[in-house]
Amino acid sequence: MFPEAIRAVRELRPRAFVFENVKGLTRQSFANYFQYIQLQMSYPELTRRIGEDWSEHLARLERQHTQGTAEELRYHVVARLLNAADYGVPQRRERVFLVGFRSDLGIEWSFPKPTHSQDALLWSQWRDGAYWEKHKVTSSKLPGNEKASAKSKSLNLFDATLLKPWRTVRDVIADLPDPEFYPQRGADIFNHRFQPGARSYAGHTGSPLDEPAKTLKAGDHGVPGGENMLLRPDGSVRYFSVRESARLQTFPDEFIFHGSWTETMRQLGNAVPVDLAAIVANSVRDQLEAAETKT
Repeated sequence: MFPEAIRAVRELRPRAFVFENVKGLTRQSFANYFQYIQLQMSYPELTRRIGEDWSEHLARLERQHTQGTAEELRYHVVARLLNAADYGVPQRRERVFLVGFRSDLGIEWSFPKPTHSQDALLWSQWRDGAYWEKHKVTSSKLPGNEKASAKSKSLNLFDATLLKPWRTVRDVIADLPDPEFYPQRGADIFNHRFQPGARSYAGHTGSPLDEPAKTLKAGDHGVPGGENMLLRPDGSVRYFSVRESARLQTFPDEFIFHGSWTETMRQLGNAVPVDLAAIVANSVRDQLEAAETKT
């Protein structure tokens, strides 16, 4: 992906760009390569020579970075690992975002601040009970929440309520009939069909109903962690329907998906959460528009 992304920047010379990729890029074992990617995006015209390996190209980019000239095509690039749950997406999904602004624009920019927090969710669930009241659920009947309840006791009211609560699976699918038990009620809802075969085992346990979902993956059966399964409060599991998965990725219900459940889940698992993409992209757009008004 990255060679083509850098080529696109080099040829199109956009005022700004946004790229997203997996959390694994931030692992220590990838540190040099991640730096290599960022420097290539900073100096897209300084291309790799024939016979030059990536480490030699990296060294040349580093030298350019320390003595770069004003005439070259250059971008100011920043990268950050974002958790989609911190921005209102009902899913724990950590992804690396790389954002660059063309240097001649003189733009100053930083990533948008989080709007939601786990502490706020715990407070809503276990201190003031607003979460359960909203969903008309008796929290005392839900098993396995002792740890979360205990953690909430250490929270400070002011700190815990600065942001909005993380959104949970229940928050976004509660109005949909369970496709396993009430298939007829969901017959008229696009992409909301029961997918059989879900089972729980070590390392494959599903997403609890009253937390943000685990990261949806581009797979189906046997996906590590059970990210594409719902874990009900009674301990039973089932696969998320396509419509439920789309909501976890914050796609509007007007989006209709075609193909098998497996193929559609692959598309959804590879997607960027719509709301998170909009927050980052709108922030970039606003900064570009602000820069235009100054000129």
